[in-house]
Amino acid sequence: MTLPKFLLADNSEFPEDIFVLHTEFPRFMINLKDDEIEWFEDLTGENEEDIATELADLMDKAGEFYDAEMKLYE
Repeated sequence: MTLPKFLLADNSEFPEDIFVLHTEFPRFMINLKDDEIEWFEDLTGENEEDIATELADLMDKAGEFYDAEMKLYE
């Protein structure tokens, strides 16, 4: 199965939160409400500078993905 790079997720227990899942390495879930990230990968041993740069880019892309998806509902 081919997964999209980003997925939207919600949960009735957290009605104010907006979750975006990143399905490629490094896999994570970001809550766009407060930019809190939950990692699904063990990044021990990875270059911290590379991960920080990639994460900043992926956070921007997650926000852009969410905005584009929401425009489809307007």
